[in-house]
Amino acid sequence: MNRFGGGTLSNEKPEERPAEREERHMALSANPVRGTRDFLPAEMRVRDAMQSIILKTYVNNGYQRIHTPMLEDIERLDKSDGGENLNMIFKILKRGQKLELGKEGLKENDLADMGLRFDLTLPLSRYYANNRNELRTPFKVIQIGEVFRAERPQKGRLREFYQCDIDVIGDPTRDAEIELIHTTAKAMQALGFRDFTVRINDRQILFDIIKSAGFAEADVLSVCITFDKLDKIGAEGVKAELEEKAFPPAAIDRFMEILAEDSLSTLDQAEAYCEDKDVVAQLRRVVASVEALAEGKYNIEYDKALVRGMGYYTGTIFEISCAGFAGSVAGGGRYDKMIGAFLGEDIPAVGFSIGFERISEILLNSPELAFETGGKRIGLLYGQEDDYVEVIRRADALRAEGYDVCTVAKGKKVGKQLAALERDGFAGACFFGEEGLKLFG
Repeated sequence: MNRFGGGTLSNEKPEERPAEREERHMALSANPVRGTRDFLPAEMRVRDAMQSIILKTYVNNGYQRIHTPMLEDIERLDKSDGGENLNMIFKILKRGQKLELGKEGLKENDLADMGLRFDLTLPLSRYYANNRNELRTPFKVIQIGEVFRAERPQKGRLREFYQCDIDVIGDPTRDAEIELIHTTAKAMQALGFRDFTVRINDRQILFDIIKSAGFAEADVLSVCITFDKLDKIGAEGVKAELEEKAFPPAAIDRFMEILAEDSLSTLDQAEAYCEDKDVVAQLRRVVASVEALAEGKYNIEYDKALVRGMGYYTGTIFEISCAGFAGSVAGGGRYDKMIGAFLGEDIPAVGFSIGFERISEILLNSPELAFETGGKRIGLLYGQEDDYVEVIRRADALRAEGYDVCTVAKGKKVGKQLAALERDGFAGACFFGEEGLKLFG
């Protein structure tokens, strides 16, 4: 029956019985999408404090923050030379009349015209090309934001995650690398990291080693993509994948021999493979300069096996690894050709990105933090009979004294409320109309 006493109108759904509503409600999952996470308030306090420390360090070292959209044109993403990340782009369907599902020979990109960014470097390159006339040179820039990759979720790898980037655009000298590494290391130290190592290489050195093994120049980047998986699949896995790509067996064997040689563990030894000796000289300068700035507080070392998966890197590449944690926690490098795709001229650029999810995982599992996660939080308990305007005024007075105050209506079991506040990380509590503060712990 409808409200007028007749039958159900044709465009209305029949009213659901209670059992049907219960069944439909129970069918919905409350779990986040696979590869994403919900964060509880205690976790968010740590994450917010981490981002604040990183941002403060970056700003203190002369960098300026910008914002770029999460969405990019699919053509830009597909042509970004982002290595295997190109296979992990979240693509967004065209809307309305743009979506021609009846089109013959329909291809994937006929369905999508935009995608979610998989890193912050492509958006920055587009941003610089679009706003170049408004920016100083060199442009020292901060980006902190979410990126998205449709990869297989696993420990330390999510489909939605934050990156904290600093970049220097317009400086062709290795001064930019030195400053980036030093600034990123200071951010890591401010977060409490001590035992970490900056690993460094140069794409030109790596390319020369690959070519010296007998690979054609056109195949170098494909070899790099495979070689970048060394820490995941091992030397035998790298060899097997190179064989699957049908590269010359002699070149594969020679490349594996070179990598196994201890004689390639230093820059002096790597120099023998390099056509341009100045590349090695510049990398030596970066290593020596960072060592001097580190003053023994962290390490920097040449790593012949460092590749970095992005195809857009053109020179120096680097990562940070921490003792007791598999994989890198930060990485970056020089990408002097990327902005040129927008402007038609090469613009020198280099960046360093902190893997925010990885370091937050480490810190959230640490017994104690080396930094504060916010001001002292106080619970102000009041009764239902109290004037709430006066309660708010009392809370504001406490806030003016430097406390973060949450007003809490008193329940029947005040002791349980106080215990809950303490479990939630509050420093203490007070009662409206009473003097004094009860501190926990």
